[in-house]
Amino acid sequence: MLIKYNSKIKNSMKLSRLLLVLGLATTGLFSACSKDDDATVVIAPSDGSKLTLDGGGGAGAPKTVYVDMSTDSATAVSRTSWSLGFYSGSDFRVILNGFTSMSAVATAKTDITAVNTNDAAGVSLAIGQGQGTLSMIDNVYGELSGTVIAEVSATDAANYVYLVKPETASASDPATWYKVKITRSGSTGYTLQYALLGATTVNTVTITKNSSYNFVFFSFDSGAAVNVEPKKAEWDFAWSYAAYYTATIPYFFSDFVVINQQGGVAAAKVDSTTVGYASFKKADTASLTFSSKRDAIGSSWRSTGTGIYKQYYYVVRDPAGNYYKLKFVSMGINDGGERGYPVVEYALIKE
Repeated sequence: MLIKYNSKIKNSMKLSRLLLVLGLATTGLFSACSKDDDATVVIAPSDGSKLTLDGGGGAGAPKTVYVDMSTDSATAVSRTSWSLGFYSGSDFRVILNGFTSMSAVATAKTDITAVNTNDAAGVSLAIGQGQGTLSMIDNVYGELSGTVIAEVSATDAANYVYLVKPETASASDPATWYKVKITRSGSTGYTLQYALLGATTVNTVTITKNSSYNFVFFSFDSGAAVNVEPKKAEWDFAWSYAAYYTATIPYFFSDFVVINQQGGVAAAKVDSTTVGYASFKKADTASLTFSSKRDAIGSSWRSTGTGIYKQYYYVVRDPAGNYYKLKFVSMGINDGGERGYPVVEYALIKE
């Protein structure tokens, strides 16, 4: 009996060890799977939402609001918080702040220290209200080949000095303008030289490209790089007050919408009398003509005299390839909303 008893204990101990080993192996297996899962987790895009955009109020709202529909996020920034945007792509391009009345012209000089208020003689940087030309602002469709500041050459001496008027400057007082020269800093960035037009001391700053963003932004006021746009894969469109055009001259639009052109966003306008917002399906996208231009939505969704065009909505293809249908609910003109706080509604098109 004693032998049988010991045999049972031995067998029990063997079984316990086997279960322990199997348990440890299983734990390790699930742990490994868990780590793998963590490394490949993909967050599903939002099914849709309704957002009130905090533009700060008024027709000339002080903020630009960037919207990412896949995460239901709206990021508001002061639209005057930056002056220049330095492109982070392969080209060397610099944009003006098109959400303000900033304007610029090239001088005939390449030495910034040789430029002063005398170079402003006969030059007008006033735009809007019938003044200025489209050559004084960046291409309104967002094409980088149409920036006021020419493509930055690898040859330093080929880059000209520009006269730049920020929104806060006086169009009639050149002493409030800036002189700006930009050259390349190797293959990864830019060297910015700038100063008030009458100043004798020139500031020099290195701007390094950041591939996570469309642009790296710089402010004359702070003398430093500033955060403006979200990462290029993390926004779809922005609502703001913006420089645009009427006829052949610059004009400023309230409640203007731009898409994330450099991030790969495209949009199409839909007439609800053809396909209703609620019934629009993914198959219906085949009949749409998508535009990747900055002003693909622009001002076509509203009138500053009568309000939102309720007949229309938009289909937006985001940086991840998701399709959202987007409509504007209120803007504060004949719709019960508040000016400067527009309301948008959108839904993921699943099938």
